[in-house]
Amino acid sequence: MPAQRRRPTIKDIARRSGVSESAVSFALNGRPGVSETTRARVRRVAEQVGWRPSTAARALSGEGAATIGLVLARPARMLGVESFFLQLISGVQQVLAQRRLGLLFQVVEDVTAECAMYRHWWAEHRVDGVLLVDPRSADPRPGVLESLGLPAVAIGGTETRPRLSAVSADDAGAMTSVVSHLHALGHRDIVHVAGLAGLAHTERRIASLRAEAGRRGLPRARSLTTDYSDAEGAAMTRRLLDEDAPPTAVIYDNDVMAAAGVAAAAERGLSVPGDLSIVSWEDSVLCRMVHPWLTALARDPVAFGRGAAQELARLLDGSPSRTVGVPLPELLVRESTAAPKSRPVPPRPGRVSSDRVAGASSGPDSDSAPDSA
Repeated sequence: MPAQRRRPTIKDIARRSGVSESAVSFALNGRPGVSETTRARVRRVAEQVGWRPSTAARALSGEGAATIGLVLARPARMLGVESFFLQLISGVQQVLAQRRLGLLFQVVEDVTAECAMYRHWWAEHRVDGVLLVDPRSADPRPGVLESLGLPAVAIGGTETRPRLSAVSADDAGAMTSVVSHLHALGHRDIVHVAGLAGLAHTERRIASLRAEAGRRGLPRARSLTTDYSDAEGAAMTRRLLDEDAPPTAVIYDNDVMAAAGVAAAAERGLSVPGDLSIVSWEDSVLCRMVHPWLTALARDPVAFGRGAAQELARLLDGSPSRTVGVPLPELLVRESTAAPKSRPVPPRPGRVSSDRVAGASSGPDSDSAPDSA
């Protein structure tokens, strides 16, 4: 068996540099007490031998863990479904690699477990800061992080605190562009198949559709929440198509559900966009693999992740917290949207009893969502 390679130590660097171990420590940690010539020589030798600081030693000495934490409180099976999240992580990793920071990633069952993980990491000096994903309308996590003193960036959030920045997306502007496009084509029965209820961006998109519906006189526009999966996207589409007066256009909160919507329409013998126009909130390769190609919002998840990681790096360097906006996504109009077929004005449907439906306006027909059973 070949001998295991020994990690280089400060003692090795001191011997090769011809200085004391304390001088090496001063040089590598940027402390005064050595000349710039000695500091440069020590760092050059450290690079040559492949020396890297011990994360445990850094934590114990109060110099930080050189690691950023990210906890995802979603079912683990969803990681392989949404391309947006994987691209977001890619952007984060680009910045962390440049700064030689690690990423500690954990999947948990719920927000309570997520808060417990933050306390665990803080107690063990495991991370220097965290990236907060899926901000919620009633979110306990910013308060927990503030009490621990952990710098954090809320991706897609709007709330800021002394050590909490936010990288926010203009969901209202994005919804306006989608509804404007569909309205200009002649659609008046528009449904938004949203993601998880309780997430801040889900609530913002629902509120934005409600506002646009009220402004444009679209009493039947409404939002329905799902778990982002293709299964629920397809099931929701089937339910909508089985209504007495089905919608003429559907906006899906991700590409997977939009593709499932195309398949569900085909099951019913309906064509897209002839019988149903479809828009995906996220553009991806999948949007260009289905037939027809999907009209979609072109966001840049990699740039979103880079921006969040860069903002967290600012906080770690001592800069004050702030809110950073990302560019408004462009609506890429493709083959899945067209003018609706003319049809008689549908009768007023009955009131909805399901708590998974969000009404779209406060006008006289605001309660006219179909039964969710």
